[in-house]
Amino acid sequence: MKEEMPARPNSSDLSEYFELLRFETVGAEPMRLRDCVQCATWLKKWLEKTGAEARLVLPPRGSDFASVGCPPVVFAERKGDPGAPTVLVYGHYDVQPPDPLDAWNSPPFEPVEKDGRVYGRGSQDDKGQLFSFLCGLRRFLQNAKGPVPTLKFVYEGQEESGSGALTRLLTERASDDPEAPGFREGLAADVLCVCDTGAAADLRPAIVAGLRGVTHFTLRLEGANRDLHSGSFGGVAPNAAQAMAELLASLHNPDGSIAVRGFMDGVAEPSAEELAAARDSALSDEACEREIGCPPTGGERALPPVVRNSFRPTIEVNGVHSGYGGPGSKTVIPCAALAKLSMRLVPNQNPKDAMAAVERHLKLHSPPGMKLFVEDVTGEAPALKLPLSSPVFRLAAAVLEEIDSRGAVFQWDGASIPVVSLLARVSGAAPLLVGFGQPSDCIHSPNESFSLRQFALGSAWAEKILGAL
Repeated sequence: MKEEMPARPNSSDLSEYFELLRFETVGAEPMRLRDCVQCATWLKKWLEKTGAEARLVLPPRGSDFASVGCPPVVFAERKGDPGAPTVLVYGHYDVQPPDPLDAWNSPPFEPVEKDGRVYGRGSQDDKGQLFSFLCGLRRFLQNAKGPVPTLKFVYEGQEESGSGALTRLLTERASDDPEAPGFREGLAADVLCVCDTGAAADLRPAIVAGLRGVTHFTLRLEGANRDLHSGSFGGVAPNAAQAMAELLASLHNPDGSIAVRGFMDGVAEPSAEELAAARDSALSDEACEREIGCPPTGGERALPPVVRNSFRPTIEVNGVHSGYGGPGSKTVIPCAALAKLSMRLVPNQNPKDAMAAVERHLKLHSPPGMKLFVEDVTGEAPALKLPLSSPVFRLAAAVLEEIDSRGAVFQWDGASIPVVSLLARVSGAAPLLVGFGQPSDCIHSPNESFSLRQFALGSAWAEKILGAL
């Protein structure tokens, strides 16, 4: 029988949620390192109040990440009852940069509640989802009548920029570091719970059966030794802005398909079962257009949007910067151009091979008279694909039906959580990704928000799935 959920978090939960949102944890910006350390310390103290032993962990001494300073990883463990399973909970406390600031209706790091939604950077991704799960977990511990699982927690501060420090901790170990040697071994678990994904339309619960992998990189073109007068040197000097536009355009064919030779090697078609399940949870073209404000015409236009978003890789231009963009005009030939790109990868694609194919393509199409630099390659995380027959999925589906009588659907999320594949492999845990995000939350955009109903769903999910496990 479906239980009625509270319409909003209690005042104590909401107050703590707002505290968490006020930390300006842009993990990719060195100037925000202090905010990240303060936020990680806040989470450590919060977890200790549940009875967990917690600490902040950094990569081994001597690594690049440790030498330049990076947001710490929060690791905690709360021992459970003998014979009960071990649950590993993953999330991230870092957030996307708030730019452009002038597009926000309220300060991005001063949370505001309005019409049942909390606005602020990180209100959904991932502080809102992370903390709603923790509030449900706390309620479970307070009311538990049966065996309690052993609970382990890993919260990082670099998910939005590639999970570099956590990846290093999971793959390397230094013998002279008193903490790092036992980090990987201490992660052993039965189930890996991640609350950083989305629900289906109208908040119908969704179990994520796949995530795309991701790699990000920076592309830089340099020509003349300075910006030049467009009259004096027009038609003579190469134009970096125009050259960048042509180079970026070469990545795709006119039909939207990827033109990089070798990039699509190994890409497999979804099974009939996977495709049918994905269609059950997908937005219609009309609903998608209403949500994003334009027709869903990106990518390989010959394929349906659900296939393009769930089962096909992409190369996306995230930003281009060159020349003059201020008021009025400035008649120059730009000497340099910079572009930020990301790739979403699907199962059977090797991130390093995909990146190598893109670099070959860029060098082959590099414009004459200009120097090409490919820099800041981060992420390099493979896709994650889970079997629909997973026993933990059946348990999760039963729990979600208690929360919502419509039951759960399966989704193949077009987004990425770079370190989840590696974390699952190191811990030996079965991944269980259930979240309550919606497109209208505007994550990665100005005016990000999370509704109090979504927060309540995340809390209810945590309380019930821990009881079921």
